[in-house]
Amino acid sequence: MGRFLLRLLAGVVVVLTVLLGVLLFNTLRYTPEETSSTGETYDLKANIEQATQDLSEAVKFRTVSTDLKHPDFAAFLTFLEETYPLVHNTMSREVLARQTPLYKWQGSDESLAPILLAGHYDVVPIAPGSHDLWEHEPFAGVIDEEFVWGRGTLDDKGAVIAMLTAAEKMIADGFTPKRTVYFSFGGDEEIGGLGAMAVAVHLNQLGIELDWMLDEGSFVLDKVIPGLDQPVASINLSEKGYVTLELVAKSAGGHSSMPPRVTAVGRIARAVTRLEDNPVPGGLNGLSEEFFDSLGRHFSFGQRVVFANRWLFKPLLESILASSPTTDAMLRSTTAPTMLTGSSKDNVLAAEASAKINFRIHPRDSVQDIVAHVRQTIDDPEIEIRYDEKQANPASPVSSSEATGYLDIKTSILDTFGPLATVPGLTIAATDARHYGKAAKNAYRINPFKIEGSDLARFHGTNERLSIENLERGINFFGALLQKQ
Repeated sequence: MGRFLLRLLAGVVVVLTVLLGVLLFNTLRYTPEETSSTGETYDLKANIEQATQDLSEAVKFRTVSTDLKHPDFAAFLTFLEETYPLVHNTMSREVLARQTPLYKWQGSDESLAPILLAGHYDVVPIAPGSHDLWEHEPFAGVIDEEFVWGRGTLDDKGAVIAMLTAAEKMIADGFTPKRTVYFSFGGDEEIGGLGAMAVAVHLNQLGIELDWMLDEGSFVLDKVIPGLDQPVASINLSEKGYVTLELVAKSAGGHSSMPPRVTAVGRIARAVTRLEDNPVPGGLNGLSEEFFDSLGRHFSFGQRVVFANRWLFKPLLESILASSPTTDAMLRSTTAPTMLTGSSKDNVLAAEASAKINFRIHPRDSVQDIVAHVRQTIDDPEIEIRYDEKQANPASPVSSSEATGYLDIKTSILDTFGPLATVPGLTIAATDARHYGKAAKNAYRINPFKIEGSDLARFHGTNERLSIENLERGINFFGALLQKQ
């Protein structure tokens, strides 16, 4: 018995030693990918003071998406003509649906497939009752020592001004791209993007297939990801889809003094609870795994042990990631009950009760998958599931992180910002890229601005602003990117 225990103990030690060796070996190999950046910060030498003034002026146009007939939409396009004369003398321009301009910068080599750089100049309205919370008037375009303040600076007039400033400077310097470059600036991105859709249809009708396109949808995140001090540029390969399902239950109604054992409201309440208790299946596979695999390489050694050995720690890692709404949204299609209706009086049983559940659809799922999940999860044939097919959008296709477009964007980020983590990611909200992407082999999403956690509330919120340093970075990024075309 003593010899047996010694042999067993020795065997356990050997197994543990081998296991530890495998864990360490995998972790030591699990390092950030080498970059192809030049190591030098790119400087287009644009007039940043003038660009700052231009962004300030752009903010003053009240291009609010809820009022598309406002004269400031047409006036903004006139402002662009007057502000960037070389762009308008060199490029052709068409204005398509919803005051969406499409510029064409003809390249010198017609054998190369064109690309498209996109932004939008419509903005969301100021929330009722929030005006007094702004440090400066939201449409005044105030400039101080560090920032340009106002609605649209981050989302997304800053990017529009950065693109056109870069192009204007490069034309002045005598640059012509080898590849034809299109620019498109949506006038209704915040309410669905019919302008971007019209551009994609127009390009398709002309028989033009873009090699790739770039739009908003991410940023360079500085100290936003817990446990990671290094800035992260998430170049997003796809964006989630969108569908809202309405669950409807009916009953006889009547006075609340004599309720049946199962009411319409009760059915809906149980259905919503079941959906929250049983989220759409997800996990570390596909784009989700590609994102966390790239991101995990930049953590500390102890954390890298877990990421590098997912063959062992995958269930634990998925559980940890699922515990945070931010990271859980990267793993699965999300379930968000948003609206409930029942009786109009507290002493009357509802003849009909309903709930609206909003789902942001992961690229692995389809709209039909979501409907099937809901039907199976609520397990109640008395509840009707309704949705508007015209308002349902599938997730966009997943673009390649190995294609030329991705590599050009990645190296341009590194050339502009210096050393940082670059990862392929997923946009969890909607952008115009889902429309433009229908005319492109690959669609990517990132704005070349560095933001911190405190900036996140400024999107569609109060005190939106863009630092002058960020504006300069954006101009240099687009300059570096255009130089590669």
